[in-house]
Amino acid sequence: MANAKNVYGEPLQLCCGNTGFTREGFCYVPDSDYGNHSVCAVVDAAFLQFSYSSGNDLVTPNPQFQFPGLKPGDRWCLCARRWLQAYEAGVAPRVRLAATHEKALDVIPLALLEQYAVPS
Repeated sequence: MANAKNVYGEPLQLCCGNTGFTREGFCYVPDSDYGNHSVCAVVDAAFLQFSYSSGNDLVTPNPQFQFPGLKPGDRWCLCARRWLQAYEAGVAPRVRLAATHEKALDVIPLALLEQYAVPS
């Protein structure tokens, strides 16, 4: 994670606790993360329903993996492709760009992410 950069080339900020591929709270993308969990999203009800209907239940707690379940307003490191799918479906969640890893730009144009940005 050392030297990880956000979409602006600045040091990557914390997204929130227990998120990201490594569950360290940062949306950095190690080589083993083939899903590119780089987007720090602020989830809402529409996105959570979309994710659930797409086969990824992010609402139900899963204590086995120390996952409390998400509720609207929570931050979570999303796969860049999932965020783009949600955008195409009209339910893209807002994003925190200071905590979104630069690898998100491999999938999503910066201008598009900026349209969904929340203040840091």
